[in-house]
Amino acid sequence: MATARKLPSGSWRIQVFDHKDVDGKKHYKSFTAPTKREAQFMAAEWTAGKAAQAPENITLYAAVTRYIDAKRGVLSPSTILGYEKMQRNYFKEIGTTKLADLNNTALQVWISDLSKNLSPKTIRNIHGLLAASIQMFLPDFILKTTLPAKKRPELYCPSDKDIKKLLNSIAGTELELAVLLAAFGPLRRGEICALTDQDIHGNTVSVSKSMVMGPDRLWYVKQPKTYSSYRTIEFPDFVINKISGINGKIIKATPDQISNQFKKAVLRANLPHFRFHDLRHYAASIMHAIGVPDQYILQRGGWASDNVMKTIYRNVIDFETAKQNKKILKHFEKVSHEISHKAGKA
Repeated sequence: MATARKLPSGSWRIQVFDHKDVDGKKHYKSFTAPTKREAQFMAAEWTAGKAAQAPENITLYAAVTRYIDAKRGVLSPSTILGYEKMQRNYFKEIGTTKLADLNNTALQVWISDLSKNLSPKTIRNIHGLLAASIQMFLPDFILKTTLPAKKRPELYCPSDKDIKKLLNSIAGTELELAVLLAAFGPLRRGEICALTDQDIHGNTVSVSKSMVMGPDRLWYVKQPKTYSSYRTIEFPDFVINKISGINGKIIKATPDQISNQFKKAVLRANLPHFRFHDLRHYAASIMHAIGVPDQYILQRGGWASDNVMKTIYRNVIDFETAKQNKKILKHFEKVSHEISHKAGKA
Protein backbone atom coordinates (compact mmCIF):
# COMPACT_ATOMS: atom_id res chain seq x y z
CA MET A 1 0.00 0.00 0.00
CA ALA A 2 1.27 3.48 -0.86
CA THR A 3 2.03 5.96 1.90
CA ALA A 4 -0.75 8.32 3.02
CA ARG A 5 0.12 12.04 2.98
CA LYS A 6 -1.56 14.80 4.94
CA LEU A 7 -2.69 17.75 2.80
CA PRO A 8 -2.55 21.44 3.86
CA SER A 9 -6.35 21.26 4.18
CA GLY A 10 -6.01 18.60 6.87
CA SER A 11 -7.36 15.80 4.68
CA TRP A 12 -5.36 12.67 3.86
CA ARG A 13 -4.50 11.47 0.35
CA ILE A 14 -3.17 8.21 -1.02
CA GLN A 15 -2.05 7.63 -4.61
CA VAL A 16 -2.02 4.03 -5.80
CA PHE A 17 -0.36 2.87 -9.00
CA ASP A 18 -2.98 1.98 -11.62
CA HIS A 19 -1.25 1.16 -14.89
CA LYS A 20 1.41 2.09 -17.40
CA ASP A 21 0.24 3.20 -20.86
CA VAL A 22 1.83 2.31 -24.20
CA ASP A 23 4.11 5.35 -23.95
CA GLY A 24 5.48 4.11 -20.64
CA LYS A 25 3.75 6.81 -18.59
CA LYS A 26 2.61 5.70 -15.15
CA HIS A 27 -0.97 6.45 -14.05
CA TYR A 28 -2.15 6.59 -10.44
CA LYS A 29 -5.51 6.50 -8.69
CA SER A 30 -5.95 9.13 -5.95
CA PHE A 31 -8.04 8.74 -2.79
CA THR A 32 -8.74 11.63 -0.40
CA ALA A 33 -10.58 11.39 2.94
CA PRO A 34 -10.89 13.35 6.21
CA THR A 35 -8.82 10.75 8.08
CA LYS A 36 -5.82 8.63 7.23
CA ARG A 37 -7.68 5.44 8.05
CA GLU A 38 -10.55 6.29 5.69
CA ALA A 39 -8.14 7.08 2.86
CA GLN A 40 -6.35 3.78 3.41
CA PHE A 41 -9.64 1.91 3.45
CA MET A 42 -10.76 3.49 0.17
CA ALA A 43 -7.43 2.66 -1.48
CA ALA A 44 -7.51 -0.92 -0.19
CA GLU A 45 -11.08 -1.39 -1.40
CA TRP A 46 -10.22 -0.11 -4.88
CA THR A 47 -7.07 -2.27 -5.05
CA ALA A 48 -9.09 -5.36 -4.12
CA GLY A 49 -11.64 -4.57 -6.80
CA LYS A 50 -8.93 -4.01 -9.37
CA ALA A 51 -7.38 -7.35 -8.54
CA ALA A 52 -10.71 -9.03 -9.11
CA GLN A 53 -11.17 -7.38 -12.50
CA ALA A 54 -11.73 -9.87 -15.31
CA PRO A 55 -8.38 -10.44 -17.08
CA GLU A 56 -9.97 -10.29 -20.53
CA ASN A 57 -10.90 -6.65 -19.96
CA ILE A 58 -7.31 -5.45 -19.66
CA THR A 59 -5.08 -4.63 -22.63
CA LEU A 60 -2.17 -6.79 -23.72
CA TYR A 61 0.22 -4.00 -22.73
CA ALA A 62 -1.28 -3.94 -19.23
CA ALA A 63 -1.01 -7.73 -19.04
CA VAL A 64 2.70 -7.52 -19.88
CA THR A 65 3.15 -4.82 -17.22
CA ARG A 66 1.44 -6.96 -14.60
CA TYR A 67 3.47 -10.00 -15.60
CA ILE A 68 6.73 -8.06 -15.23
CA ASP A 69 5.62 -6.63 -11.87
CA ALA A 70 4.70 -10.10 -10.63
CA LYS A 71 8.19 -11.40 -11.50
CA ARG A 72 10.27 -8.56 -10.04
CA GLY A 73 11.00 -10.45 -6.86
CA VAL A 74 12.28 -13.60 -8.55
CA LEU A 75 13.96 -12.49 -11.77
CA SER A 76 17.30 -10.69 -12.03
CA PRO A 77 17.35 -6.89 -12.51
CA SER A 78 18.92 -7.33 -15.95
CA THR A 79 16.09 -9.67 -17.03
CA ILE A 80 13.47 -7.20 -15.82
CA LEU A 81 15.29 -4.39 -17.63
CA GLY A 82 15.26 -6.46 -20.82
CA TYR A 83 11.54 -7.16 -20.47
CA GLU A 84 10.71 -3.49 -19.96
CA LYS A 85 12.82 -2.51 -22.96
CA MET A 86 11.04 -5.06 -25.15
CA GLN A 87 7.68 -3.85 -23.89
CA ARG A 88 8.48 -0.21 -24.71
CA ASN A 89 9.97 -0.92 -28.11
CA TYR A 90 7.74 -3.63 -29.55
CA PHE A 91 4.42 -3.89 -27.71
CA LYS A 92 3.00 -0.38 -28.26
CA GLU A 93 0.98 -1.13 -31.39
CA ILE A 94 -0.37 -4.57 -30.49
CA GLY A 95 -0.52 -3.59 -26.80
CA THR A 96 -3.71 -1.53 -27.16
CA THR A 97 -5.66 -4.73 -27.96
CA LYS A 98 -7.75 -6.08 -25.09
CA LEU A 99 -7.07 -9.68 -24.15
CA ALA A 100 -10.66 -10.56 -25.01
CA ASP A 101 -10.01 -9.43 -28.60
CA LEU A 102 -6.72 -11.22 -29.10
CA ASN A 103 -6.51 -13.67 -31.98
CA ASN A 104 -3.68 -15.60 -33.59
CA THR A 105 -4.07 -13.87 -36.95
CA ALA A 106 -3.34 -10.43 -35.50
CA LEU A 107 -0.46 -11.81 -33.43
CA GLN A 108 1.04 -13.56 -36.47
CA VAL A 109 0.90 -10.37 -38.54
CA TRP A 110 2.60 -8.50 -35.68
CA ILE A 111 5.35 -11.13 -35.36
CA SER A 112 5.87 -11.19 -39.14
CA ASP A 113 6.20 -7.40 -39.27
CA LEU A 114 8.75 -7.41 -36.46
CA SER A 115 10.70 -10.17 -38.20
CA LYS A 116 11.49 -7.86 -41.12
CA ASN A 117 13.94 -5.84 -39.01
CA LEU A 118 14.82 -8.03 -36.03
CA SER A 119 16.92 -11.17 -35.63
CA PRO A 120 15.25 -14.56 -35.02
CA LYS A 121 16.75 -14.59 -31.52
CA THR A 122 15.17 -11.21 -30.66
CA ILE A 123 11.83 -12.37 -32.07
CA ARG A 124 11.96 -15.46 -29.86
CA ASN A 125 12.63 -13.33 -26.80
CA ILE A 126 9.68 -11.06 -27.62
CA HIS A 127 7.47 -14.06 -28.26
CA GLY A 128 8.53 -15.58 -24.94
CA LEU A 129 7.41 -12.47 -23.05
CA LEU A 130 4.15 -12.43 -25.03
CA ALA A 131 3.42 -16.10 -24.33
CA ALA A 132 4.20 -15.81 -20.60
CA SER A 133 1.98 -12.74 -20.19
CA ILE A 134 -0.94 -14.33 -22.02
CA GLN A 135 -0.53 -17.58 -20.07
CA MET A 136 -0.75 -15.71 -16.78
CA PHE A 137 -4.08 -14.04 -17.59
CA LEU A 138 -5.61 -16.25 -20.30
CA PRO A 139 -4.37 -19.78 -19.57
CA ASP A 140 -6.88 -21.29 -22.02
CA PHE A 141 -5.66 -19.20 -24.96
CA ILE A 142 -3.66 -21.37 -27.37
CA LEU A 143 -0.91 -19.36 -29.03
CA LYS A 144 -0.33 -20.55 -32.60
CA THR A 145 2.31 -18.35 -34.17
CA THR A 146 5.09 -19.30 -36.57
CA LEU A 147 8.48 -17.85 -35.72
CA PRO A 148 11.35 -17.20 -38.14
CA ALA A 149 13.88 -20.01 -38.51
CA LYS A 150 16.90 -19.87 -36.25
CA LYS A 151 20.14 -18.64 -37.79
CA ARG A 152 23.47 -20.10 -36.82
CA PRO A 153 25.48 -17.26 -35.27
CA GLU A 154 28.54 -16.25 -37.25
CA LEU A 155 31.00 -16.00 -34.37
CA TYR A 156 34.74 -15.59 -34.67
CA CYS A 157 36.55 -17.62 -32.08
CA PRO A 158 39.96 -16.10 -31.30
CA SER A 159 43.05 -18.30 -31.44
CA ASP A 160 46.00 -18.58 -29.08
CA LYS A 161 47.87 -16.22 -31.43
CA ASP A 162 45.05 -13.65 -31.22
CA ILE A 163 44.98 -13.79 -27.42
CA LYS A 164 48.76 -13.37 -27.15
CA LYS A 165 48.72 -10.38 -29.50
CA LEU A 166 45.83 -8.78 -27.60
CA LEU A 167 47.44 -9.29 -24.19
CA ASN A 168 50.72 -7.79 -25.39
CA SER A 169 48.88 -4.69 -26.60
CA ILE A 170 47.06 -4.10 -23.28
CA ALA A 171 49.81 -5.16 -20.87
CA GLY A 172 49.77 -3.26 -17.58
CA THR A 173 46.15 -2.09 -17.87
CA GLU A 174 43.04 -3.02 -15.94
CA LEU A 175 41.63 -4.45 -19.18
CA GLU A 176 44.49 -6.96 -19.20
CA LEU A 177 43.25 -8.35 -15.88
CA ALA A 178 39.72 -8.64 -17.21
CA VAL A 179 40.90 -10.45 -20.35
CA LEU A 180 43.01 -12.89 -18.30
CA LEU A 181 40.04 -13.75 -16.09
CA ALA A 182 37.72 -14.20 -19.08
CA ALA A 183 40.09 -16.09 -21.38
CA PHE A 184 41.58 -18.42 -18.79
CA GLY A 185 38.59 -18.63 -16.40
CA PRO A 186 36.32 -18.34 -18.21
CA LEU A 187 34.47 -15.65 -16.23
CA ARG A 188 31.63 -13.48 -17.52
CA ARG A 189 31.83 -9.65 -17.53
CA GLY A 190 29.48 -9.28 -14.57
CA GLU A 191 31.33 -11.93 -12.57
CA ILE A 192 34.66 -10.21 -13.20
CA CYS A 193 33.32 -6.78 -12.15
CA ALA A 194 31.91 -8.23 -8.91
CA LEU A 195 35.18 -9.86 -7.80
CA THR A 196 37.03 -8.55 -4.74
CA ASP A 197 40.24 -9.55 -3.01
CA GLN A 198 38.07 -11.58 -0.59
CA ASP A 199 37.21 -13.95 -3.46
CA ILE A 200 40.87 -14.84 -4.09
CA HIS A 201 42.30 -17.75 -2.08
CA GLY A 202 45.72 -18.84 -3.24
CA ASN A 203 45.34 -19.82 -6.88
CA THR A 204 41.56 -20.19 -6.71
CA VAL A 205 38.87 -17.63 -7.44
CA SER A 206 35.40 -18.07 -5.91
CA VAL A 207 32.54 -16.94 -8.14
CA SER A 208 29.40 -16.23 -6.12
CA LYS A 209 28.03 -12.91 -7.43
CA SER A 210 27.63 -10.81 -10.56
CA MET A 211 27.31 -7.14 -11.43
CA VAL A 212 24.09 -6.46 -13.36
CA MET A 213 22.22 -3.39 -14.55
CA GLY A 214 18.85 -2.79 -12.87
CA PRO A 215 15.66 -1.33 -14.37
CA ASP A 216 16.84 2.08 -13.12
CA ARG A 217 19.98 1.64 -15.28
CA LEU A 218 22.23 1.54 -12.22
CA TRP A 219 24.71 -1.27 -11.56
CA TYR A 220 24.11 -3.70 -8.71
CA VAL A 221 26.03 -6.71 -7.39
CA LYS A 222 23.61 -9.63 -7.12
CA GLN A 223 23.73 -13.38 -6.72
CA PRO A 224 24.08 -15.35 -9.99
CA LYS A 225 21.03 -16.28 -12.05
CA THR A 226 21.69 -20.01 -11.89
CA TYR A 227 23.11 -22.39 -9.29
CA SER A 228 25.70 -23.60 -11.81
CA SER A 229 27.25 -20.12 -11.87
CA TYR A 230 28.51 -20.67 -8.29
CA ARG A 231 31.93 -22.21 -8.73
CA THR A 232 35.57 -22.16 -7.67
CA ILE A 233 38.14 -21.85 -10.45
CA GLU A 234 41.83 -22.57 -10.18
CA PHE A 235 43.99 -20.20 -12.25
CA PRO A 236 47.59 -20.51 -13.43
CA ASP A 237 50.25 -18.64 -11.47
CA PHE A 238 50.75 -15.90 -14.06
CA VAL A 239 47.11 -14.82 -13.74
CA ILE A 240 47.08 -14.89 -9.94
CA ASN A 241 50.33 -12.89 -9.84
CA LYS A 242 48.67 -10.15 -11.91
CA ILE A 243 45.71 -9.73 -9.55
CA SER A 244 47.45 -10.34 -6.23
CA GLY A 245 47.99 -7.31 -4.01
CA ILE A 246 44.83 -5.53 -5.15
CA ASN A 247 42.59 -4.49 -2.26
CA GLY A 248 38.81 -4.31 -2.68
CA LYS A 249 37.41 -4.65 -6.20
CA ILE A 250 39.73 -6.36 -8.65
CA ILE A 251 38.23 -4.43 -11.57
CA LYS A 252 36.87 -0.90 -11.08
CA ALA A 253 35.13 -0.70 -14.49
CA THR A 254 31.50 -1.68 -15.13
CA PRO A 255 30.62 -4.48 -17.58
CA ASP A 256 29.69 -1.98 -20.31
CA GLN A 257 32.94 -0.07 -19.82
CA ILE A 258 34.88 -3.32 -20.20
CA SER A 259 33.09 -4.08 -23.49
CA ASN A 260 33.79 -0.59 -24.85
CA GLN A 261 37.46 -0.70 -23.85
CA PHE A 262 37.79 -4.19 -25.30
CA LYS A 263 36.31 -3.18 -28.66
CA LYS A 264 38.86 -0.36 -29.00
CA ALA A 265 41.71 -2.64 -27.94
CA VAL A 266 40.83 -5.24 -30.60
CA LEU A 267 40.83 -2.51 -33.27
CA ARG A 268 44.16 -1.08 -32.12
CA ALA A 269 45.72 -4.55 -32.18
CA ASN A 270 44.50 -5.08 -35.79
CA LEU A 271 42.72 -8.28 -34.83
CA PRO A 272 39.61 -9.76 -36.47
CA HIS A 273 36.44 -8.47 -34.82
CA PHE A 274 35.34 -10.45 -31.77
CA ARG A 275 33.55 -9.53 -28.55
CA PHE A 276 34.72 -9.71 -24.96
CA HIS A 277 32.19 -12.53 -24.44
CA ASP A 278 33.97 -14.48 -27.21
CA LEU A 279 36.86 -14.99 -24.80
CA ARG A 280 34.58 -17.60 -23.18
CA HIS A 281 34.20 -19.21 -26.61
CA TYR A 282 37.99 -19.29 -26.82
CA ALA A 283 38.37 -20.92 -23.40
CA ALA A 284 35.72 -23.58 -24.07
CA SER A 285 37.10 -24.33 -27.54
CA ILE A 286 40.66 -24.70 -26.26
CA MET A 287 39.53 -27.04 -23.48
CA HIS A 288 37.56 -29.08 -26.00
CA ALA A 289 40.49 -29.18 -28.44
CA ILE A 290 42.95 -30.48 -25.82
CA GLY A 291 40.54 -33.22 -24.78
CA VAL A 292 38.98 -31.91 -21.57
CA PRO A 293 35.70 -33.83 -20.95
CA ASP A 294 32.50 -31.85 -21.43
CA GLN A 295 31.42 -32.07 -17.79
CA TYR A 296 34.59 -30.27 -16.66
CA ILE A 297 34.24 -27.57 -19.34
CA LEU A 298 30.64 -27.15 -18.21
CA GLN A 299 31.63 -26.84 -14.57
CA ARG A 300 34.52 -24.43 -15.12
CA GLY A 301 32.44 -22.12 -17.35
CA GLY A 302 29.37 -22.15 -15.11
CA TRP A 303 26.99 -23.24 -17.85
CA ALA A 304 23.60 -24.52 -16.73
CA SER A 305 23.44 -27.16 -19.48
CA ASP A 306 25.65 -28.53 -22.22
CA ASN A 307 23.04 -27.47 -24.77
CA VAL A 308 24.35 -23.93 -24.98
CA MET A 309 27.95 -25.01 -24.66
CA LYS A 310 27.76 -27.53 -27.48
CA THR A 311 25.83 -25.34 -29.92
CA ILE A 312 27.64 -22.05 -29.34
CA TYR A 313 30.79 -22.51 -27.31
CA ARG A 314 32.29 -25.59 -28.89
CA ASN A 315 33.82 -23.60 -31.75
CA VAL A 316 36.90 -25.40 -32.93
CA ILE A 317 39.49 -22.71 -33.61
CA ASP A 318 40.54 -22.16 -37.22
CA PHE A 319 44.14 -23.03 -36.40
CA GLU A 320 43.10 -26.27 -34.73
CA THR A 321 40.82 -27.10 -37.68
CA ALA A 322 43.68 -26.65 -40.12
CA LYS A 323 45.95 -28.85 -38.00
CA GLN A 324 43.37 -31.63 -37.80
CA ASN A 325 42.68 -31.38 -41.54
CA LYS A 326 46.39 -31.91 -42.23
CA LYS A 327 46.34 -35.06 -40.08
CA ILE A 328 43.28 -36.38 -41.95
CA LEU A 329 44.71 -35.68 -45.42
CA LYS A 330 48.07 -37.14 -44.45
CA HIS A 331 46.38 -40.35 -43.34
CA PHE A 332 44.33 -40.64 -46.55
CA GLU A 333 47.41 -39.95 -48.67
CA LYS A 334 49.22 -42.74 -46.82
CA VAL A 335 46.33 -45.12 -47.47
CA SER A 336 46.27 -44.13 -51.15
CA HIS A 337 50.03 -44.64 -51.44
CA GLU A 338 49.79 -48.10 -49.89
CA ILE A 339 46.98 -49.05 -52.28
CA SER A 340 48.99 -47.84 -55.29
CA HIS A 341 52.09 -49.66 -54.06
CA LYS A 342 50.22 -52.95 -53.71
CA ALA A 343 48.57 -52.51 -57.13
CA GLY A 344 52.03 -51.99 -58.71
CA LYS A 345 53.34 -55.22 -57.20
CA ALA A 346 50.35 -57.14 -58.51
